[in-house]
This record gives sequence, C-alpha cells and structure tokens, in this order.
Amino acid sequence: MTLADTACGYGCLAALPPGAGFTTVALTTSHLATAAVGERLRAIATPLHLGRTTQVWDATVTAAGAGDTRLVAVLRCTQLVLQGRS
Repeated sequence: MTLADTACGYGCLAALPPGAGFTTVALTTSHLATAAVGERLRAIATPLHLGRTTQVWDATVTAAGAGDTRLVAVLRCTQLVLQGRS
C-alpha cells in the first residue's frame, strides 16, 4: 500500500497548479496476491480525474519473479487540492 500511495502522491504533486498542496481524503486498497522475498515490486499510478479541487488516482502494484509478472494490489486514492492563499 505504501508503494502505491507514494506513486499516487508523486503523480498528484506533478499535476498540482503552482502554489497548491494536497491531502488525501480517501484511500482504498485491494491486496490480490503476495510477493516473495527477492521479487521486484513496481507501482504505476494513473490519473482518473484531475479537477480543480480534487484528483483521483488509480495505482497497480505488480511483482516480477522467475519469468512471470503478477498483479499484487490495486489502489484508488482521492486527494483534495489545497489552493495557496494570496
């Protein structure tokens, strides 16, 4: 969950308008499989909604082992965009 949340957070940061910040208001994770020791994990975050006041991101976490790649977890994250004060 931490890896997927971090990917969504960096995506949100990159999409923010100048001077804005954000906070997470909702986070849902579904764990689908386990990763074995030594497997590499990869998280990819994709924006679903980049609005003026909210952003919604989906992330997938996959594990790569001995010749295969498996889906380990999916995450949906909703962020509240905090506009800078003038």
